Amino acid sequence: MNDSYKAESQRGFRLSSLEDFNKLRQRIEAQRDPAKGEIVVCHGSGCLAAGAAQVAEALESAIAAADLDVAVRPAVKITGCHGFCSCGPLVVIHPEGIFYQKVQPSDAEEIVQESLINGRPVTRLLYADPGTKEKFVRVADIPFYNLQERVVLRNIGHIDPTDITDAIAAGGYQGLAKALGEMTPAEIIEEVKSSGLRGRGGGGFPTGLKWQSCAKAEGEPKYVICNADEGDPGAYMDRSILEGDPFSVLEGMTIAAYAVGARHGFVYVRNEYPLAVVRLVGAIKQAKQYGLLGENILGLGFDFDIKISTGAGAFVCGESTALMRSLEGKVGRPRAKYIHTVEHGYRDKPSNLNNVETFANVPMIIKNGAQWFASMGTATSKGTKVFSLVGNVKNTGLVEVPMGASLRHIVYDVGGGTLKKAFKAVQSGGPSGGCIPASMLDIPVDYEKLVETGAMMGSGGMIVMDQDTCMVDVARYFLEFLQEESCGQCTPCREGIKRLLQILTDICQGRGREGDIALLQELSATVKELSLCGLGGSAPNPVLSTIRYFRDEYESHIRDKFCPAGVCKELFQYEIDPEACTGCHACWRKCPQQAISGEKKKPHVIDQAKCIKCSICYDACKFNAVVVKPNKKQEPRQ
Repeated sequence: MNDSYKAESQRGFRLSSLEDFNKLRQRIEAQRDPAKGEIVVCHGSGCLAAGAAQVAEALESAIAAADLDVAVRPAVKITGCHGFCSCGPLVVIHPEGIFYQKVQPSDAEEIVQESLINGRPVTRLLYADPGTKEKFVRVADIPFYNLQERVVLRNIGHIDPTDITDAIAAGGYQGLAKALGEMTPAEIIEEVKSSGLRGRGGGGFPTGLKWQSCAKAEGEPKYVICNADEGDPGAYMDRSILEGDPFSVLEGMTIAAYAVGARHGFVYVRNEYPLAVVRLVGAIKQAKQYGLLGENILGLGFDFDIKISTGAGAFVCGESTALMRSLEGKVGRPRAKYIHTVEHGYRDKPSNLNNVETFANVPMIIKNGAQWFASMGTATSKGTKVFSLVGNVKNTGLVEVPMGASLRHIVYDVGGGTLKKAFKAVQSGGPSGGCIPASMLDIPVDYEKLVETGAMMGSGGMIVMDQDTCMVDVARYFLEFLQEESCGQCTPCREGIKRLLQILTDICQGRGREGDIALLQELSATVKELSLCGLGGSAPNPVLSTIRYFRDEYESHIRDKFCPAGVCKELFQYEIDPEACTGCHACWRKCPQQAISGEKKKPHVIDQAKCIKCSICYDACKFNAVVVKPNKKQEPRQ
């Protein structure tokens, strides 16, 4: 934080009018020289786990030793997650925008000497395209970044998430100032409705309509709640937003509170996100000190306070009514679908709940206008969407693209395509989502199109799978997760998911029977129709979508007792193709069981009695000589 404003903050400095806010913003901007050097180190959870804090310390020491003049003290600026998680720890040098990946503390002196003193990039630390091997010097030239449209992630990677003045310099709180100073609550709601913003938590309900219903609901007090209970495997969009720009979420919540008439707010965040909690606590404290939260915000007579509640990590608490029960200190169990939380929510009072990404969009909608937001996306799905792109893809990380972008664009253009084997499917929508095959890569990604495929938008998790993925096992994995996370309150979900999992496990272990596919479909329909909440209602999606697009794999497991992908260990064995084997000894050297024999430059053989099917030989072979074959020891089907 800038020293002068830190001192003001510690003295309890508060903005008491819109004029004060504008003057503060102008003073901050006047003191910043965009042409002056600045070295930025990503301090998102991923980069911190890879040693980013040590990198920052090493850079500070190297800069101090070189006696350099830099834009911030102490020398290095920390930010939230830059999104390119597969390349961390990340360092960016401004104003040139030099991008360094996988930086280690031992690289610090060379970076300072070459980039800050000599003005040259350190070539070995530059990002290289996995396919073409082309190296990129500037972050703006890297396809992963320049093919995105960053709205929610606009400040992440640029601002210090522990410094409210940095957020204000980047345009933060201008939306709030406009909302409180120039608009009525009804006008704010109409602006959000006109923007076409839909809930980014998975349901896709129109945000403006929800706010309108809450505003009209009878009962006091009213509450605004942020759902940060992100539980989907492989998803970390909300966590990264809270870690990288918590001020935008708080600003969005405050605008929502003014619009619906609430004076109290909560952020329900899982306890497994300690860094997000720490940065939220700091952001709330600073917002109060500056008069942007709490009593008499900006001197305009509006009071709104936010508290943080940490959940215990139950997946079902991502459902709105279960979340609110947990917030009340009760067991997190969903209520009947006909209960609307905008009328009977937290403590049975009108409650407006949106997720992190939804709130983060609101300040920009108010600042730039509804038409600006509505100009992005499709006819029914406006704006952008943040996805966590993970799995068998070259560029893993956070991706923000306009609604309507194709899966192909996300996976291949931004994500760089699959790592080794050909693309097979992408799983969208979290554990209750569906698997979309390669034949549908060109569909536009919006709420309606994804539902048509048997998947859903969900909160934005995308798991890329290649040809070495068994789709039956994928369905089994997600059903196992959902069985563990079901609250057990209603019989269709509790018993239905359990039975679905039993059938899938039998199929994967070679005990599948004729009629199992039809039984899975029939049982799935029952669970979808009769479950109490969205967890049970969507739980069969992984089963139904994999049967729909990969029925041949189910039939192979059941009829031939063979797993073509080589995942279900009871249903395959590795063999070495003598025509393809060069005898290079790569598999022989790496086999932990010494199950491979053969002379150098001659075909090798796998001893099936010793083989544990660990796949090390399969991965090590550069000539595709290790192949998946039916298990010859498999008992014939009765």
